[in-house]
Amino acid sequence: MGNLVAESIFLLLFNTLFLFILLENGVSQSETCSPFKCSCHGPEIRFPFRLIGHQLQHCGYPSFDLSCKGKYTVLNLPYSTEIFVRDINYTAQSLTIFDPQNCIESVLLNLNLSTSLFHYHHDGADWSCNTTFANCSSAIDAIITADPIPCLSGSQYHVYRPWFSDIELGRIPVSCQPKAVQGCFDSFRDGHGLIKLMWDEPRCSDCEARGWRCGFNNITREKTTCLPHNSEETSCLYKGPCKKCVIIGVSIGMFFLLVATLISIKVYNRWKSGREEVENQLEVEKFLEDYKSLKPMRYSYADLKKMTDQFKDKLGQGGYGSVFKGKLPNEVPVAVKLLQNYGANGEEFINEVGTIGRIHHANVVRLLGFCADRFRRALIYEFMPNESLEKFIFSADAKDPLLGWEKLRDIAVGVARGIEYLHQGCEQRILHFDIKPQNILLDRNFNPKISDFGLAKLCSKGQSIVSMKVARGTMGYIAPEVVSRNFGNVSYKSDVYSFGMLMLEMVGGRKNIDATVENTREVYFPEWVYNQLNQREGLRLRIEEDGDAEIAKKLTIVALWCIQWNPVDRPSMKSVVQMLEGSVESLMMPPNPFVSTGPPATNVTLSEETHNTKLTRIPELE
Repeated sequence: MGNLVAESIFLLLFNTLFLFILLENGVSQSETCSPFKCSCHGPEIRFPFRLIGHQLQHCGYPSFDLSCKGKYTVLNLPYSTEIFVRDINYTAQSLTIFDPQNCIESVLLNLNLSTSLFHYHHDGADWSCNTTFANCSSAIDAIITADPIPCLSGSQYHVYRPWFSDIELGRIPVSCQPKAVQGCFDSFRDGHGLIKLMWDEPRCSDCEARGWRCGFNNITREKTTCLPHNSEETSCLYKGPCKKCVIIGVSIGMFFLLVATLISIKVYNRWKSGREEVENQLEVEKFLEDYKSLKPMRYSYADLKKMTDQFKDKLGQGGYGSVFKGKLPNEVPVAVKLLQNYGANGEEFINEVGTIGRIHHANVVRLLGFCADRFRRALIYEFMPNESLEKFIFSADAKDPLLGWEKLRDIAVGVARGIEYLHQGCEQRILHFDIKPQNILLDRNFNPKISDFGLAKLCSKGQSIVSMKVARGTMGYIAPEVVSRNFGNVSYKSDVYSFGMLMLEMVGGRKNIDATVENTREVYFPEWVYNQLNQREGLRLRIEEDGDAEIAKKLTIVALWCIQWNPVDRPSMKSVVQMLEGSVESLMMPPNPFVSTGPPATNVTLSEETHNTKLTRIPELE
């Protein structure tokens, strides 16, 4: 009954407001091709443009759709960012776009005109060159005469729009991530913050110059023609302050109805939310009922409190929740991850339990149990007494390392085997996307186990490419193609890149990008170590015993293969395991993945055939 009352009042309010809008703007407006404006000071919208929701299909030319966002006029283009239109010149067949946030560079970075009928305004100049943006983790030196873009930069990163020659382009630091955008936009130098776009078809400039209007000669959209100018009034959809009197009058008349509606909606939402939570819980319960024949074990929330001694010993905390040390009834130590805001509908919880719960490998952390007690959820993992690899490879005293070279090699082989299992040993390929020292746990005997599958994705086994809407991972370990598709497609090779960066940190005993190093030429460790090997110099690392130098060299060469910028050039994890278990003499020096330093003779040019290797795209499985 409460549901029906709330819905009835809500519909009454909606219909009243709808009738008010119709009375003010006129019912017939939406059935004609009369001009519109999103605001009284906005551009007039008429053929070849049409306003979605207010003008019919034949009122505009295909791909010339506009919409209103508040008082702003927005051009809708496929695969592009929101484009705010300031004015339209129908005679010159041009429009000026801007950014309400005064960051036109962000619009330029995401503006895609490839599938539209629009192109940049040429103005008789040579606009065939590119504008290059560079995203750097630290400020670049004075070699590049460019200032960071304030609206795109932050305290930990700097985005530049350099204006320099192709020769200087090669001097961008390798730690930066360049992105080229077609077109030379000189107006940015003057700070105008505007971009002018043109269109060639349909050709309506002659009609406009003669005082006529352009349109289709019939509704079949076969040809455009000049039509007589009509005297229809342009409607303003957003009038701002000039509508205050009308709004106040309507608000007073509907005050009591609004109060009753809000109370009813609140009651209704509580009832609906409770019903949805129950349905979601039933979904989780149904999954767990089908899953109970498999391990791991299910525990109640009371069991969790008992095994963790009321969550007494906290091991850590992150965006996912908190981790506590505990013991199972058989005294086996465990790590209990208490989840917070972990997917409102339970899909993420089901995904993690249903995938990681089936993984049984010596180098992947094991899920021993879980809790799904009403809306409290937790994951119970085997306890790793030696914590993470980060604790041991980034020791404060580099001259007194906590792990020897043989143990580092064994850890590298173990992690490689674990990733190989995720890629090939499961029913579906699991891409981890967050391989780093913090997520490599060590058991009592320092055997490595891969953990934290919060960013993992599933894809069909035997396929190569996975689509991804946003980048995922940790800076310093993310493969280039995850950040920008200019470097290739995202695939299982992205995990190979992260593993290569991990191994280089194991070899160097330091972060790959270390701003504290005095010699700035050695700040980016992967590039420095490649040059040392390529010039047949010693790595100058902490070598103490016979055989350590050979192990260090092997780990380094394999790591450099893994961090090739072109994903096709990286080996599979199966090949990585074979290289780590083989002799160092059988390893070939990889191509140089860095372009900013090193003698020209040492740079390896990849063949055109390698760059054009195609991988089949597959859909992302949620």
